[in-house]
Amino acid sequence: MKLPFRLTPAHAVLLGFAGIILLGTLLLMLPFASPGPGGASFLTALFTATSSTCVTGLVAVDTATGWSLFGQAIILLLIQIGGMGVVTVAVALNQIAGRKIGLSSRFFLQESMGAPQLGGIVRMLRFILRTMLAMEGIGACLFAIRFIPDYGLLRGTWYSIFHAISAFCNAGFDLMGMRAPFSSLTNYVSDPLVSLTICMLIIIGGLGFLVWRDLVRCRFRWKRLQLHSKLVLTTSGILLLGGGLLFLGFEWNASMADLSIPEKLLASFFQAVTPRTAGFNTVDLSKLSDSGNLLTDFLMLIGGSPGSTAGGIKTTTLAVLVLSALASARGRMRVNTFRMSIERETLRQASSILLIYLGMSLTAILAI
Repeated sequence: MKLPFRLTPAHAVLLGFAGIILLGTLLLMLPFASPGPGGASFLTALFTATSSTCVTGLVAVDTATGWSLFGQAIILLLIQIGGMGVVTVAVALNQIAGRKIGLSSRFFLQESMGAPQLGGIVRMLRFILRTMLAMEGIGACLFAIRFIPDYGLLRGTWYSIFHAISAFCNAGFDLMGMRAPFSSLTNYVSDPLVSLTICMLIIIGGLGFLVWRDLVRCRFRWKRLQLHSKLVLTTSGILLLGGGLLFLGFEWNASMADLSIPEKLLASFFQAVTPRTAGFNTVDLSKLSDSGNLLTDFLMLIGGSPGSTAGGIKTTTLAVLVLSALASARGRMRVNTFRMSIERETLRQASSILLIYLGMSLTAILAI
């Protein structure tokens, strides 16, 4: 069928997400997707499918009690597709089926992943799939150490797989509502195995596959890394360290007042990691201080890095804007960092991204 317009990568992503969300909505409306009679309403199913595919972590009903095993599996599949990207999943399925990846598919894949060049894009896809399966598998095994004794073999295994994928894809969906509705991971606030495994998966997924491929290629040698990787790692490190210290100070006598000092340190680090599009929590978010809420909003706006499973304006956008502001304050015309110059087009794109995000956020705030 001939389309009435030229299909660009942006159109492909938009149509792909819309199609996946619609299909997910229909599947979640099936009677056996919900534990109760009748099935979920269209609005509840649409909200859940959208949140799963866009890996936001917002829920209309508790995931553990509001959906059957089939419904939870659909949500997990939507999370995996949303985390990898619709175009990436489509091209990966074609490659698994043995079909040749054409030039147009390679171009769409390059744009959707934010890859710097078209050459080697299929190898990049294979690297993404291997990395994703390896990280999610390791995460599931670590969770199994805790969840199988807590919930039994079958349920513990399912919980381990679900939370590993949800964390790596920065989705924030959880199945802990079996203990208390919408409790997230508050029962594991003092458990370093669960908390640090969640953090590890979120960070790895949020850094982006481009950074991990660069790290592997350069054998983790800082001097040989590309500028993109250096900006991502530096900005992410500052946000994690700074965010953790700020949360520790803001929430010491607020949401973390009842915790011991080691628990406060662990919870502060966890809370610095998870707002950047993940959505898990180990402390009661309704008890956050005003400063803690504002810091959470700031971290949510930034999100992860380009080519990652996370959303937001991206760490590189923040880095470029901060470097541009510092250069302007010093009266310099060019923006330099790590002995390299940042192009004006990059600065323009960063400013546009921030303006669009702020405009959309303000519109949504007023609407809500």
